[in-house]
Amino acid sequence: MYPIFRFAKEMAIYRRAPKLALGEVHVSTHICWPWDVDPWLELNNGRTLTLYDLGRLPMAHRAGIIHALRKNGWNMAVAGASVRYRRRVRMFHRITMKSTILGWDARFLYFQQSMWHKGQATSSILCRMAMTDENGILAPVNVAPLLGWPETSPDLPDYVTDWIDAEKARPWPPQV
Repeated sequence: MYPIFRFAKEMAIYRRAPKLALGEVHVSTHICWPWDVDPWLELNNGRTLTLYDLGRLPMAHRAGIIHALRKNGWNMAVAGASVRYRRRVRMFHRITMKSTILGWDARFLYFQQSMWHKGQATSSILCRMAMTDENGILAPVNVAPLLGWPETSPDLPDYVTDWIDAEKARPWPPQV
């Protein structure tokens, strides 16, 4: 079940937070509760993705994206993600999440997020988001000016462009 009360809390906390410029980092704190763990009493990999939502959406609000979506009747959806898990997050650990928008290409916005416990990175996600309307995906270049962003994206890091290229080469529909 989606943690709607945690989501509402995060949005309320950052409702009046200063606006974030493109590339600035949103920092939030979360706790790994008993309902977030797997049978080994560690943060469940699926719940990790949900917790990343709890950092990404307030960051999108602070960047002005949520306002633009609501004003124009648009939506936003995860269009792909790559997660690295490196350290365990155990029940009751307090984690710090860092979230930022790296830039965009012709179709997607690219977000980088990481979780930290006691100064050590536990996981990181590279995520691409699509903004959509009733006709499909909106080109980020057309949305950027509404957000006060430049007309062209900052250069995406090599690891992001390599991931984009790898995703293009991956067959769809999947070949199982």
